[in-house]
Amino acid sequence: MAYSEFKGKTVEEALTNASIELGVASTDIDYEVIDKGSSGFLGLGAKQAVIKAKKKGDNEDTPVIKKNYSKLDAAKNESIDEVKEETEKSADKVVENKDEIIKNTYAYLEELFKAMDIDTKVTVDFDDSNNSMNINLEGPEMGILIGKRGQTLDALQYLISLFVNKESKAYIRVKLDTENYRARRKDTLENLAKNLAFKVKRSRRSVTLEPMNPYERRIIHSALQNDKYVATRSEGEEPYRKVVIYLKK
Repeated sequence: MAYSEFKGKTVEEALTNASIELGVASTDIDYEVIDKGSSGFLGLGAKQAVIKAKKKGDNEDTPVIKKNYSKLDAAKNESIDEVKEETEKSADKVVENKDEIIKNTYAYLEELFKAMDIDTKVTVDFDDSNNSMNINLEGPEMGILIGKRGQTLDALQYLISLFVNKESKAYIRVKLDTENYRARRKDTLENLAKNLAFKVKRSRRSVTLEPMNPYERRIIHSALQNDKYVATRSEGEEPYRKVVIYLKK
C-alpha cells in the first residue's frame, strides 16, 4: 500500500484522520511528519500539519501519493440534514429492527474508536417519536474527537449515519455529541451573530464570517432572522461558503 497524505490542525489530529481512513490504531501506522503546521499570529497565516502514513507491514517501496479525502471531506462539508434530504427513506416509518441496529451500532463504534486508539465510553439513546439516535461520547481525549470547530465530530457523525441507515429501512437521524459541544457551539455562534450584527449597525458596513458548514450557517441565519436592521445571506461554494451580515436598506 502506498503512503498517503493526511492533514489536521496538529500532527495528532492528522494521525487521527489517518487512523479513521486506514481503519487501524495509531500504533499500527508508520508515518512521517512532512509539515508540523503552525497556528500563525492571532489565527492569521495558520498552516495545517501534514503527514504521510500507511499501515505497518505494507510494502515500504511504494511511492508517495496524495490522499483521497472523499470520506472526510464529504463528512465535513455536508450536514446531516442534507443527507436526510437526499435519501428516499421516510422518517415517518417505524424502525422495525431498532434493538438490532442499536446493538450493531455499539459494535461499530467500539471498532471505530479502537482503530483510532481512543478510549471512549459510548451511550446510545433512541427516540421513537422522531426516529433519531442520540449518541454521546465520554472520555479523556474528547478534544481530539471534536476537532477544529467540530469538524472531526461532524465527520464521525456523517460516517456513523451512513452505517446506521444501511441497517434500517426507515431513515434514522443520527446526532453525535460529547461534553455538550453542540449546545455550547450553538450558544457561541448565536452570541457571535448578535455581536457582529451590532457592529454592522454601528459601522454600516457588511461583515463576512469564516467558512461554516450548512448547520452552523443556519444557526447564524436563524439568530438574526427577526432583526429589524440587518439581514444575512450565504456566499461562495462549499467548503468555503460563508455567511454575510449586512445592513437592510
